[in-house]
Amino acid sequence: MAARLPRPGGPVRGSATGRPLMAAMDLLGRRWALRILWELRAEPLGARALQARCDRMSSSVLYERLEELTAAGLLDRDEAGAYLLTDLGAALAPALESLDSWARRWSEALQETDRPG
Repeated sequence: MAARLPRPGGPVRGSATGRPLMAAMDLLGRRWALRILWELRAEPLGARALQARCDRMSSSVLYERLEELTAAGLLDRDEAGAYLLTDLGAALAPALESLDSWARRWSEALQETDRPG
C-alpha cells in the first residue's frame, strides 16, 4: 500500500492550514528522504548503489522513499532504470547545499564550545 503524500494546498499532517511548506517539510522530514535526494544530486543511481551510499537503510525503507519521492515529482527513472532528480528535485540542490553549509558551521561552533579553556 503506497503512503499518502501531502499535497501542497491540501491537508497536511500536523497542519490544518495545508501550507505548501508544511507539506514539503512532511515529505522531506521522512527518514532518509533528504539523504536520497543528496546522494542523487550529482548523478543517477540504481537502487543498490543508492542503498550502498545510504548507510544502514533497509531496502524496504529505500523503496518506500523512492516511491514517495517519485510520486511527489522529485525523482524519475532513466532508460537504464536508475533514479535521478527531476528538474523540480534538482531545484532543491541550492537549499540542500545551504543547509549543508549551515550544518558545517553549526558543528564547528559546537566543537568550539566543547573545547576546554
